[in-house]
Amino acid sequence: MEINQLKQEALALLKKLIRTPSFSGEENEASRLVREYLESFGIQCQTVKNNLWTLNRYYDPGKPTVLLNSHLDTVKPNKGYTRDPFKPEVKDGKLYGLGSNDAGGPLVSLLSTFVWFYNRKNLKYNLLIAATAEEESSGPNGLNSLLETLPPIDFAVVGEPTGMHPAIAEKGLLVIDGYAPGKAGHAAHGNTDNAIYNALDDINRLRELEFDKVSHLLGKVKVTVTQIEAGQQHNVVPANCHFVIDVRINEYYSNSEIFKMLDKQTKSRLVARSFNLNSSFISPEHPFVLAAKKLGRSTYGSPTLSDQSVLHCPSLKMGPGDSTRSHSADEYIGLDELDKGIELFIAIFEKIL
Repeated sequence: MEINQLKQEALALLKKLIRTPSFSGEENEASRLVREYLESFGIQCQTVKNNLWTLNRYYDPGKPTVLLNSHLDTVKPNKGYTRDPFKPEVKDGKLYGLGSNDAGGPLVSLLSTFVWFYNRKNLKYNLLIAATAEEESSGPNGLNSLLETLPPIDFAVVGEPTGMHPAIAEKGLLVIDGYAPGKAGHAAHGNTDNAIYNALDDINRLRELEFDKVSHLLGKVKVTVTQIEAGQQHNVVPANCHFVIDVRINEYYSNSEIFKMLDKQTKSRLVARSFNLNSSFISPEHPFVLAAKKLGRSTYGSPTLSDQSVLHCPSLKMGPGDSTRSHSADEYIGLDELDKGIELFIAIFEKIL
């Protein structure tokens, strides 16, 4: 297959995906489209719920395996859209439509790369492609549910819009519910055990908290209180106050480590929703990173979360498009971005495979 034909097929698939609503948990039709795309090249897939995956033709269990992964699901279109989010429209060299940038462009670019190498003999690495569900919702039926089915993975490229620059570090996410106790009583009386005030004391401690380890890629650990809820009547001191803490964690700390540190600083009862969404980091000397640098790519640290957080192998995030367009109204990807994404992925893997 010529690369121009591969680009045309990728664009055609992306337009089909835009026409197909694929919210988290509802990716079955998008999964079918990707399966049909791969089958058109004689490639058979396996499915687990709305996830699908397959291996290169000459898979050798004695060789290390590289995962190519991106997600099928999208967020729901916001009210700022001026275009039909499910109508793929090309204008001024841009393809508009929901999921075109996040993460349809990266997905079809990685699919194209897999097709390019599928029939190649004597590769140094196996290739494993996985188009997965529920990334946007961090749901239970996405890549995390597929990992026990897949063969061992030695390295992964997670397709997200990064301008085709490798994000070699990614901040983790820890969401914590805080519960501050108090004593209910009439607001006119001298009750000093106010749950709201107790919560505010803890919130102020969190606001002033500093962490010693600062990453040159990801910066500081960022602690933000994003929600607070208490009280039912103006004249009743509440007995309880609930608040939510959003913590973005650099590669120097684990989620459980950060939780213990916050717990020591507060009097409220803290409950973590999950410890699974950890930060990630890969050596800048990794062969893929070095190959990307030779092709003019630069490395950086990403503040946004992806399916990297559920992987337990070295990984990086990379793909055509721009992260700032993700979840925005009138989402688009440049046709030149898509073409360059396919070209660069193939060129990088030609150097290491």
